[in-house]
Amino acid sequence: MVGFGAIAAVAFAATALAAPTKQNKRQAPEGVPDYVLKYAPIVYLHSQDPYLPSDFQTHLSHSSPKVNFNTVSGPSPLNLDNLSELGSDVYLTSNDDVTTNPDWIKGIRPDSSGKTNDGITTAVVVNDKGNGNVDAFYFYFYTYNWGGLVAGIKDLNFGNHVGDWEHNMIRFSNGAPQSVWYSQHANGQAFKYSVTEKHSDSLRPIAYSANGSHAHYAIGGTHDHTIPNFNLPFGVLEDKTERGILYDPLLAAYYYKFDAASNTFSAYEEGTPTAYLDFAGRWGDQEYPTSDPRQVKVFGQAKFSSGPTGPRDKQLNRANVCPDNGNECILRGILVPRRVEDDSTIFEGDEVLR
Repeated sequence: MVGFGAIAAVAFAATALAAPTKQNKRQAPEGVPDYVLKYAPIVYLHSQDPYLPSDFQTHLSHSSPKVNFNTVSGPSPLNLDNLSELGSDVYLTSNDDVTTNPDWIKGIRPDSSGKTNDGITTAVVVNDKGNGNVDAFYFYFYTYNWGGLVAGIKDLNFGNHVGDWEHNMIRFSNGAPQSVWYSQHANGQAFKYSVTEKHSDSLRPIAYSANGSHAHYAIGGTHDHTIPNFNLPFGVLEDKTERGILYDPLLAAYYYKFDAASNTFSAYEEGTPTAYLDFAGRWGDQEYPTSDPRQVKVFGQAKFSSGPTGPRDKQLNRANVCPDNGNECILRGILVPRRVEDDSTIFEGDEVLR
């Protein structure tokens, strides 16, 4: 087995790379806890990823509400203030054939400071649980998810979908960061804040966004792309990450409080749209039927799957840093890549939270 201490050392050594261009001053509304900004993640996108962070409204402007592939009535035009009027059975379906790769699904390339200009691509949601305990969620939106290739074989591509919500969550105690969650497909990984790789300011943890799939990892390199309830008959499906394009989510974000008792969101700044967070449907196309020429089923897995639900469905009032999804919650005390065979392995410094 590869020495994970050596892997961690390599990861930390990466911080010695040249620092990116000085960032723009972050503009956050009054009332957002300072530590939520001070310790917010910095994301590195893969340099070859054609599908970058996307503006929420642009996505809606190119979508139509459909149920079972039939257009349904709803507010027109769709916007972030009226999206909650749609039902939970609605799919925000692309007006274009995404296999033609229209420009709008490619998102916004961040500038040298990490800002996605002319678009809001992040939602920061703060859940103050009382007694100094605060969970801050940093949600990143991508219009398109490319699922990857099994064993690098072109014809074995599945898990593509329109709409892609990913997130980090940082758990704070009295303003001090304790642990960080990295969302990855149907699950993810949790790490102690102290061991995460930090940005050049030595404060903000780094998240690496995988090429195409946008699963977020605490360490650069190659990771197993795990698929729930599915064992590949051969080969592997991998997520590739690297220190590619700097993305500072705070430079183009909306900020919210989440009240767990009432299950409601409120904006820190007047005029910030909120209704889209209450949309209970799917942020993309419904899985295409096998009668659709774009669709292929491989070992029971669809080449094009359904779009995801939004932030409100991501267990914003979870008990542990991990969501409650039936998997063991291991808080890692050392940086390790994602490996299927190591998912249940307890290394020195790890804590099992349930």
